[in-house]
Amino acid sequence: MAPVSGRSKGFALALLATVQFIVVLDASIVNVALPSIDDDLGLGSNLSWIVNAYTLVFGGFLLLGGRLADLLGRRRLFMTGLVLFALASLVGGLASSSEMLIAARAVQGLGAALVSPAALSLVTTTFAEGAERNRALGVWGAVAGSGGAAGVLLGGMLTEWAGWEWVLWVNVPLALGAAALAPRLLAESRDEAEHRHFDIAGAVSVTGGLALLVFVLVRANEVGWGSTQTILLGLVSLVLLAAFVAIELRQRRPLVPFSIFSNRTLTGANVIGLLTGMALFSMFFFITLYMQRVLGEDALHTGLAYLPLSVVIILSAGAASALVTKVGFKPTIIAGLLLTAGGLLWFSQVSWPGGSFSADVLGPSMVAGAGLGMTFVPMTIAAVSGTDPDEAGLASGLINTAQQVGGALGLAILITISSSRTDDLLGTGGDPKVAATEGFQNAFLVGSGFALLGAILAFVLLSTQASRAHAAAARAGEVETVPTAI
Repeated sequence: MAPVSGRSKGFALALLATVQFIVVLDASIVNVALPSIDDDLGLGSNLSWIVNAYTLVFGGFLLLGGRLADLLGRRRLFMTGLVLFALASLVGGLASSSEMLIAARAVQGLGAALVSPAALSLVTTTFAEGAERNRALGVWGAVAGSGGAAGVLLGGMLTEWAGWEWVLWVNVPLALGAAALAPRLLAESRDEAEHRHFDIAGAVSVTGGLALLVFVLVRANEVGWGSTQTILLGLVSLVLLAAFVAIELRQRRPLVPFSIFSNRTLTGANVIGLLTGMALFSMFFFITLYMQRVLGEDALHTGLAYLPLSVVIILSAGAASALVTKVGFKPTIIAGLLLTAGGLLWFSQVSWPGGSFSADVLGPSMVAGAGLGMTFVPMTIAAVSGTDPDEAGLASGLINTAQQVGGALGLAILITISSSRTDDLLGTGGDPKVAATEGFQNAFLVGSGFALLGAILAFVLLSTQASRAHAAAARAGEVETVPTAI
């Protein structure tokens, strides 16, 4: 695809970043609305599936969505996903039963799995590799990276002022408007290989395996990690993923050509993406619970508490794009993950009695937010750096999948750690707020460990040569693909 130029690129980036913001936002916007949804629909033990249904389908279908974008057309999949996302949001807001709402959230996740890798691959094919793409991904990272925090903020406002239905309905005009603008602002691109082949067996096995794995992870907290259901379904998911590997090794045109992992930087970025998801996705979950269950804040005030975090993410993501051009993506990722680890370590000191937003939430959320912004942008750059244009959707799907699966895995582990400590204290007659706070402390501490491990692996796995070469090419204004050291 011949890249567009001038103002058109700016409008295209604004559209793509806004859509990714909506996709990320929808993973968290319902959190503060859950009590209101429960009051209306009586979900009871199914309440967590309002969040889990979205994450489950989103994480499971990302790889397939990325490859479909490469083969069928990135703009086409982008628009298809947006329409599906809008319709599911409309139905979800009209839901009269828990089953209807959970099903709508699952379809939302499918739409997001089509949109997200298509959007990121459109960024990488529209903007030339180097300083131009770094700046574009800086904007992308600032907008998309703040989606999680903004989701809680917007969710609190809409729930308080308009009703929980609007946390879903707000997507409808935004998604349909973006789909209508896409043909005017985005050029179509696809893999122009003469023989386009759909690896159905590979798609079914990896999508089924990943979706089932995410299901097992989020369900294990309810049925037990050692339960028959967890063990059997976990084994089935591993068998499906093993079958996927076997299928791909025998396919002439596989869904995921394993040769792509010879790109050392791409492989390292995906490992780091997994750990970043494990560390950060749960942060929003536990901050929200601490604000509401311990500090006693309502939905609106809990949402407003995320405003400083959102601002810091936007500023740090913008700074990160400049740092990548100046010093390379490797040192920027390491610095971001160390900041993240520090913020989560600070969060592990949340307290009760005597806790407050200013003393326990504001400072660490700004440090962790700075780390998130500094990590997300260079990690995305590293994940797509040096890949062929025809593999843009695949590379985008891989990094998105790593983050989503990491988020599900991390949340499952940290909820187990937190609940275990809380239940132990409650079992000995402890104060419920003290028990909850100590559970959160343990979860934040382990989350800090995930981020620190990510920083260590970034130092080991990412190619210093590729990082420096990318920065040098960006400063020189070169647009050629920067080779990645093996």
